[in-house]
Amino acid sequence: MNPRDTMTRQVRAVLERETRINLHRFPIRIDSAEDVVTLEGEVADIAAKKLALEAVAGVEGVGGVIDRLRVAPGERRGDGAIRDSVARRLLEAAEFRNCTIQTYTNERIERLREGNGDSVGDIQVSVTEGVIVLEGKVQSQPHRLFAGVLAWWTPGRLDVLNALEVVPRYEERDDEITETLRLVLEADPLVDASQINPVCERWVATLEGTVPTEEQRRRAELDAWYLSGVHRVNNNLQVAR
Repeated sequence: MNPRDTMTRQVRAVLERETRINLHRFPIRIDSAEDVVTLEGEVADIAAKKLALEAVAGVEGVGGVIDRLRVAPGERRGDGAIRDSVARRLLEAAEFRNCTIQTYTNERIERLREGNGDSVGDIQVSVTEGVIVLEGKVQSQPHRLFAGVLAWWTPGRLDVLNALEVVPRYEERDDEITETLRLVLEADPLVDASQINPVCERWVATLEGTVPTEEQRRRAELDAWYLSGVHRVNNNLQVAR
């Protein structure tokens, strides 16, 4: 067996051991060239996507992973509809009321709102084949993270590339990430966050407390995974009886 086939087998074995990844329902194409592995296909949710990338990166001999994984949407929508929905979410969010919001399509930029003197940033939204791309700059890490979650909440999206830059740069703090997760949970209309205590340390999120239903327990966990940079979620939420 040549080295390429050996690596592919090792990668597949790692993915099969991860309980959140269902290769039978959501097949993943695995290609390898030298020490770089490419993963392509749809997965069930954001947790499966991130866990797959992390697991493959840890395989002995893998020097890099090219991410072409997409998250299966609840509904299929065109790029224009997805783009309009993202822009609307950003325009309506109080956290971005002083932010310049623009969309990019067919090599044309449309400015939807101009930020004022206290602007928190300048965000440009584009969508290609279901992948939402956020570019521009914002004034804090919480703004960057929350914009990414709003994009993930958008119906029809397959993936989100959060390329927003924080200006001026500053050191990331766990308490800010924790506060952003708390904001996300409170903003999610499908989650009762009143009894949830989130904590983030070094991009590992932990959820403690209670929720009314198993569906809300799952949704709260996905909200934590949606934070760009979070690579592990410990879901210790209990369902109230």
